[in-house]
Amino acid sequence: MENQGASVVINHHILNGKQKQYEDWLNEIGSICRSFAGNIDWQIIRPIPNLTFIYTVVIRFDTIENLKSWMESQERKNLIEKAKPFLAKDDKYLIRSGLDFLFEAENEKQKVPVRWKQYLVTWSAIYPLSMLIPLIVLPILKTVNFPDTKFISSLFVSGCIVFIMVYWLMPNYTKLIKKWLYK
Repeated sequence: MENQGASVVINHHILNGKQKQYEDWLNEIGSICRSFAGNIDWQIIRPIPNLTFIYTVVIRFDTIENLKSWMESQERKNLIEKAKPFLAKDDKYLIRSGLDFLFEAENEKQKVPVRWKQYLVTWSAIYPLSMLIPLIVLPILKTVNFPDTKFISSLFVSGCIVFIMVYWLMPNYTKLIKKWLYK
């Protein structure tokens, strides 16, 4: 079977007033996580100040084995213990291969859709966003005088697309087509 990589999405609800301590903790755990074999990416989606308190951390590794090695490591366990005074809820996570986390069902007993359906759904969602988002983001970047380079514009465009996909589009889209998707 082709290596699909693996992702984990971790949501931490932070106690009010503990954001600074949690941010310091994120810097500590992030550098250790990135040093583990197979780490590809570590992304943090921060809450809206004074409005929400959920931090979302998305970690990608090249294999499920390498991701499990990190998630079950003594280093991570020690750091989670250290973070408990900042957390309103326990540390919970779900490991998925590839982009399975985008297709997480409300009913935990429901299986993840077959890969070809995941592919079609993801492609049909990303294609219109890849056409529309640059039309919105690039003029904004030009207005605020960001340097006009492919790297910077791609960073912002892809960041917007991933944010929309993970937080808005895929949860709603998969609900809309769930009969076909999970059939």
